[in-house]
Amino acid sequence: QVKLVETGGGWVQPGGSLSLSCTASGRAFSDETIGWFRQAPAGEREFVAAIRWHDGNKHYVDAVKGRFTSSRDLAKNTVYLQMNGLKRDDTAVYYCAASLVPLHSGAYYSAEDIGSWGQGTQVTVST
Repeated sequence: QVKLVETGGGWVQPGGSLSLSCTASGRAFSDETIGWFRQAPAGEREFVAAIRWHDGNKHYVDAVKGRFTSSRDLAKNTVYLQMNGLKRDDTAVYYCAASLVPLHSGAYYSAEDIGSWGQGTQVTVST
């Protein structure tokens, strides 16, 4: 499985923006779909968004549609999650994740679908 290295995150006030990146290490992305999960304190790890590497097809949960955008840079073997209009409820540790399981339109990943995880990065939205 590909190794994932995350960067980004931090603290922002409500309404602000942050960007996360997830870079493949050891080998390039190929057939993976790269997803983003988050886990709030005392909460379960939940699926947020995903992008299919070979064609850029994207998925978002309803809670982030219109606010979060996933993209990829083929030359850098990196996937990005641009987060705008952040809310307090978006506070969590964010994980990128790679899966070889096909993700169909309207479907979400569960943690069991994931082959590789990033190390996680904290996103805090507060005043």
